[in-house]
Amino acid sequence: MDIIELKATDLAAMLCSRVCHDLINPIGAIGNGLEVLDDPNQAEMAGGARDLIASAAKQSRAKLEFARLAYGASSTSGTDIDTRECERVARILFEIEKADLEWNVPLILLPKHKAKLFMNMLLIAAGSVPRGGQVTASITGDAGSEKFEFTSKSDPEKRQKTLVPSGSAGLLSGMPEEGFVDARGIQPFYTGLLARMTDMEVNIGLENDMFFLTAVPKAAVQAAE
Repeated sequence: MDIIELKATDLAAMLCSRVCHDLINPIGAIGNGLEVLDDPNQAEMAGGARDLIASAAKQSRAKLEFARLAYGASSTSGTDIDTRECERVARILFEIEKADLEWNVPLILLPKHKAKLFMNMLLIAAGSVPRGGQVTASITGDAGSEKFEFTSKSDPEKRQKTLVPSGSAGLLSGMPEEGFVDARGIQPFYTGLLARMTDMEVNIGLENDMFFLTAVPKAAVQAAE
């Protein structure tokens, strides 16, 4: 099977659809809360409505901050992104995720597309523990040959297995099992596209009930063979 090549317009449309999908529920919740506050017959529900609005606004902000960095241009003033900005956005995202985040990333500048790759890998790792657990994000190696590594494990009290998000392996490789890409799978597909753009080789799987997702420079892989 050949790697699927998307037209730029199709890629943009699917990423926009993904962002809209992520935002529709919290934005709708804000609207519902405001309707309750505007209705004098539901005055007793005002406290709950304010809590709903606050929670939905927090979710919306987190998702928008992430989309701006992981999908969008983010900063047009340069080609590098400071990992402190990556951490800031990651911390905001994990305030609405059920998992906890361990951040083992040095303070460095990453080329823009590598930074986007790292953040998109983080989102996939978060999806491996949907009911809670621990996600660890790490960067090691010298400048220009960094290795990205994510591991995660579910909270044993939740009685939920750690999993590889459905279809992600094929989508990362650019060769989804279904033979096509749609808006539901565009995020891991885009992650794989970023990996190929930056000459990184991605591996994903489970080992001893621990999820792993890594990206290593192809030159380092070839040198080790």
